[in-house]
Amino acid sequence: MTLSPGFDVVHELTVSSDGAQVFEHGWQSFSPTSVYPLGTRPHRPTSERNRMLNYRQSSQPGPDGYFSEGVLSVADGAGSVHVVAAADPFTTGVRVQAAVSGSSVVIGADGPVRVTVVPGDDVQAALRSWAVSAASGAGLAAPKPAPTAWCSWYEYWGDVRREDIVENLEAMRTLDLPVDVVQIDDGYSAEIGDWLIPSDGFADLRGLVETIRGEGRRAGIWLAPFFAGARSRLAAEHPDWLLRHPHGGPLHAGHNWNQDLYSVDLSHPAAAEWIRTVFSTFAEWGIDYFKIDFIAAGAIPGSRASGADPVTAYRDGLRLIRDAVGPSAHILGCGAPVLPSVGLVDSIRVSADTGHSFAPEDGDMCSPSQAAAMLSAHGRQFMNGVFFANDPDCLIVGAKVENREAWATHVEQVGGAVVSSDRLLGLDDWGLATTRRLLTR
Repeated sequence: MTLSPGFDVVHELTVSSDGAQVFEHGWQSFSPTSVYPLGTRPHRPTSERNRMLNYRQSSQPGPDGYFSEGVLSVADGAGSVHVVAAADPFTTGVRVQAAVSGSSVVIGADGPVRVTVVPGDDVQAALRSWAVSAASGAGLAAPKPAPTAWCSWYEYWGDVRREDIVENLEAMRTLDLPVDVVQIDDGYSAEIGDWLIPSDGFADLRGLVETIRGEGRRAGIWLAPFFAGARSRLAAEHPDWLLRHPHGGPLHAGHNWNQDLYSVDLSHPAAAEWIRTVFSTFAEWGIDYFKIDFIAAGAIPGSRASGADPVTAYRDGLRLIRDAVGPSAHILGCGAPVLPSVGLVDSIRVSADTGHSFAPEDGDMCSPSQAAAMLSAHGRQFMNGVFFANDPDCLIVGAKVENREAWATHVEQVGGAVVSSDRLLGLDDWGLATTRRLLTR
């Protein structure tokens, strides 16, 4: 195998036939990230829809060889781990590739990198050493711990109603559960992009926020700020705010919620003012926890009003959101370009969505399932408490959840965010005891 066009050789090494491993890092939260025994084929998208929503749209890794976003490492099987990382891993989108031929590994990159050789054979320890050094070099403050939370998604999905939130809010009090944040997930808005227009089940969203805060809890909310659905008022009334093809016309950014999706160009002054208004309005209502989802849409290639490259535009968009909500609010990035989010979010999803079933239905390790969520959370464990608080996705331990004991153990072992997402009054004794134990810090 040879390197792809545009990749220059940056490092070469010889590996042992036994024990050699390669760490491949995915672009965004949902992109598979794992360590592979040398010669094992890495995970790749099984459909174009999955590639559009869950992988880096501008990357085209083949089925053979290894292709990594920002950082790649090779344990040579002879006592060293070779870490090859972008010289500026947070503000650039450098890709690293490894071509294997017998015992020879040639590593290439499409931008400036630094190579570090760490003694030992522990890939996670070598990557953590790199992460600590990278964070120090960027002058990053230690990340804040994530608050405990309850999220509506895995019980109610997009059909959630105000009554469901209130029932669980009251259950937290009667069950004496130490939940800091009550987070309203997808389903409260009329459409994807129309965040301040309520759905039928949330006529008085501001009043619900006041009810949550009146119980002594913090209020949280879900948004996909870089997305506009084709059915949204935003897309219909402001097509000039959407990311464009170089030759003109809105750039298709994926398909979900049974509609086409477009990326909002937050470098457009009017779009920037609009998103500032959305977030500042929620902040004024008393919301101080923001789960911002599918935000890789802000870093796809396209023609932007500012002319900025995708990573710069993405980071500028996150700064805009931070400025609107203030420094004390907690921002959870989800579906997020992982390394470009460092320093701009407080916690980050480090994996695909979990699920009530163990294996992904389509066999793609970016798709909702416990197996996919465990895979990438293990791969990114070295980041926890260094770049941000790792979010392994929600704690779901109801009786209907397959493999619930192992999933609860996984959430606990990650040691980052703990967010319950069951109907609390529906938990059996084991589920309630486990939820209480993991929420208690």
